[in-house]
Amino acid sequence: MKLTLILIFAIAVIPVADAFVSYTPCVGQQHRCRPMTTTAPLHMSQEDMDLITMDASERMDKTLSNLADNLLTVRTGRANPSMLDRVEAEYYGAMTPINQMATISVPSSQQLQIAPFDKSSIATIEKAIIYSGLGFIPSSDGNVIRINIPQLTEERRKDLLKQCKSIGEEAKVAIRNIRRDGVESIKKMEKAGDLGKDQALDGQDALQKMTDEHIKLVDETVGKKEKEVATL
Repeated sequence: MKLTLILIFAIAVIPVADAFVSYTPCVGQQHRCRPMTTTAPLHMSQEDMDLITMDASERMDKTLSNLADNLLTVRTGRANPSMLDRVEAEYYGAMTPINQMATISVPSSQQLQIAPFDKSSIATIEKAIIYSGLGFIPSSDGNVIRINIPQLTEERRKDLLKQCKSIGEEAKVAIRNIRRDGVESIKKMEKAGDLGKDQALDGQDALQKMTDEHIKLVDETVGKKEKEVATL
């Protein structure tokens, strides 16, 4: 009686066990059959992708901030120390912004005054200003450098408009490079199995939308500066 019950139990249990374990076909008598392993699901790392898009957004915002600062260096007929922000002079073998080499003040609306901390650098600073492309002609008395800001001529106005456009293009290139870096990071995560294909495409779409928005802001910022230059 006991033997009969054991056999009945064994017959009932074996199909149940087979339902949970599948086997690879046996090839040859020398190989033992082994259970098949299932493929682990992709690890969807939404948090990592969010960090990539956040970093791109911050860098693009910083590019817009730099754009605004660079456009301030475009002179508009009134003296402003920021006009010289992009001018660099060689100092002890290194190119150095002259606003780090001197105090720049505005004695009048049509004049800049530059007082170098090191008087021996006056000639170097003068040369840097002349070759900066700003159209300034500095003069020095041995202690300070003065720059008279002339009224804009039509020819000079056109040059400044071109300068505005060039600064804007530099910002656009920087923004597109940031997008490229983000896309490459997302593709690497997808290739490593950390992102699914659809999730990677969503991340790239988000970066493209972000890029388009910042490019539009660049155009608007440059357009305002061009209007300012054209109406002075």
